Amino acid sequence: MTGVVRIWNHTFPRTTSERFLFQSGRSGSVNDTTGGAERLLLVIFRFNQYTTARKWPNTCFNEEPAADCKGEDSQGKMSPDGKSLLNIIVLGFGFMLMFTAFQTCGNVEQTVIKSYNSSEFHGSGYTSMAIIYGVFSASNLIAPSVVAVIGPQLSMFFSGLLYSGYIAMFIHPFTWSFYTASVLVGVAAAVLWTAQGNVLAINSKDSTIGRNSGIFWALLQFSLFFGNIYIYFAWHGKVHIADKDRQTVFITLTVISLIGSFLFFLIQRPEPEAPPSDASESLLPPENSEGSSTSVANQSLGSQALEAFKKALQLSITKEMLLLSLSIGYTGLELTFYSGVYGTSIGAMTQFGQDAKGLIGLSGIFIGIGEILGGGVFGMMNKCNRFGRNPVVLLGLFTHFLAFFLIFLNIANNAPCAPEEGTDLQGFIMPSVEVALFCSFLLGLGDSCFNTQLLSIIGFMYREDSAPAFAVFKFVQSITAAVAFFYSNFLLLHWQLLIMVFVGFVGTIAFFAAEWIVVARHRDSDYDSI
Repeated sequence: MTGVVRIWNHTFPRTTSERFLFQSGRSGSVNDTTGGAERLLLVIFRFNQYTTARKWPNTCFNEEPAADCKGEDSQGKMSPDGKSLLNIIVLGFGFMLMFTAFQTCGNVEQTVIKSYNSSEFHGSGYTSMAIIYGVFSASNLIAPSVVAVIGPQLSMFFSGLLYSGYIAMFIHPFTWSFYTASVLVGVAAAVLWTAQGNVLAINSKDSTIGRNSGIFWALLQFSLFFGNIYIYFAWHGKVHIADKDRQTVFITLTVISLIGSFLFFLIQRPEPEAPPSDASESLLPPENSEGSSTSVANQSLGSQALEAFKKALQLSITKEMLLLSLSIGYTGLELTFYSGVYGTSIGAMTQFGQDAKGLIGLSGIFIGIGEILGGGVFGMMNKCNRFGRNPVVLLGLFTHFLAFFLIFLNIANNAPCAPEEGTDLQGFIMPSVEVALFCSFLLGLGDSCFNTQLLSIIGFMYREDSAPAFAVFKFVQSITAAVAFFYSNFLLLHWQLLIMVFVGFVGTIAFFAAEWIVVARHRDSDYDSI
């Protein structure tokens, strides 16, 4: 056998031709009579790919397929980037299922409680949410320690079980179980979101943190679709929510939440492209050398927990985090408004007719559309955005201001605090279902503008201290959400809108300042590295 193969006056090495034959699904001579013409054309096509790769070696036709082309390395294993992206997608789907259940629960619980006839139950959905976010804020001080001890994967799983327990409580609620579950979910939320921030940060690089934040946020906000679609069709035309309707909804939501919790076990440990020169402070470290593993093992769990707690306190008083806290605080206020207050207000508007209760679910769907659009577009744009994060945050502020103005005109002032019978009052214009749903979309779009950019900037600045940094983020967000749920029990709609307008404006200015500091520091770092 000669060392070359001749095809139409062209010769090239046998190993290459054999590889082409193998890739075409054949093993044998080019002159094999079975399908010879088809096989010859395929070999010529492969040969053209080969010569193209010689001229442009950066294309995906190169002799050794690059990891970027297939997400795999030369041994067929998934590349580190491919594995990290898969982890982000699994993380997003897990949260999507969990919060399909929990956000639907939060959206309808005040309405459900008003319709629940029982002398044994005297609870308030607003008070429950205030407890959840109050405990959430306090628990963020210990959440990094919990994640450091048991790891982010188990942290998210056990937190998911507590979320499922809270939802299951509505199948047959009691006052004591309602508020006890609220406390437990507050603790679980702190651990869950701290672990989520850690997983997001360690599976991202400077060039992918914006993309990954957008992917996660978009998947998370799909949770606003499915549960609310069911609520809309199940409660359409109903003025009173019967016990059977309530039990069917919450049994289904409990099962969905449990499935999401088990998905977290599919997240894999990320593999760095090159071993780091110094020990990483991540709570879910990549696979390191033996010496590195031994040094980590020698640390006691107590010392890891204490170190994580100290780090969270140190980060909370840095200049950048103090500035971002104003913007984070605003997201807590508007989170309360769109997730609990606005849907309840729509359901209380008797001038929307018998469909008012069903509109709660439809409002949640339109919030989800805005969230997904913003998360997908602004998260993916982050990588190639020459103007930084500030324009996206500014767009979010204008979007929310427009939504607040239309809600001010369209919804009755006493709607958030109206009884089960609803309110016959109206705003400054004739109440419009179309305007109400358009405002839902604007609330979701603006919220995604703020949250994708906050996730991006915090993941960028504090990648090595991601768990403590995201614990501080959730501490500030949850404490303002708790305050907002507390005053939602008695504060009229117009006052709530005014508070959000003021805090939103101040928070946006503070975000601009933090972004300018980060950009200047990054520019100086790049200059020093030349």
